[in-house]
Amino acid sequence: MSSTDTRTPQGARTQIRDTGNLLGQAIQQVIALMRGEMDLFRAELDQNVKKAGGAVGMIVGGIVLLLVALNVLAGAAVTAIVAAGLSPLWSALIVGGVLLVIAMILVKSGQGNLKLASLAPTRTRRNLERDRDAVAKEMSND
Repeated sequence: MSSTDTRTPQGARTQIRDTGNLLGQAIQQVIALMRGEMDLFRAELDQNVKKAGGAVGMIVGGIVLLLVALNVLAGAAVTAIVAAGLSPLWSALIVGGVLLVIAMILVKSGQGNLKLASLAPTRTRRNLERDRDAVAKEMSND
């Protein structure tokens, strides 16, 4: 009889010990996998936060430049339109409307970069789905 023969007490103990070792190794692998996924999640989240910070910086920069340009160009444009014969009121409304449209375009383009879907950790999600499928496949083979 071999040492793994479950009909003997020694064989049963050996088989239990082997099963315990396999279970321990499986738990260690799952822990290592989860640590790796958490590291990836943190790295991806850091990258997305930096991307969001850049987008916020672009919005703020656009707004600051818009205010400066508004002061300089609005005065010059109103003056030019008045010189062309339109009343000062209509000249100011036309210039203000055009600058408002430009400002809205800048803000909307910056907001597009801040959508929550673009900040989600997609690589981590894909890896977790792949890991889940691999574990499910292994479990179905048993």
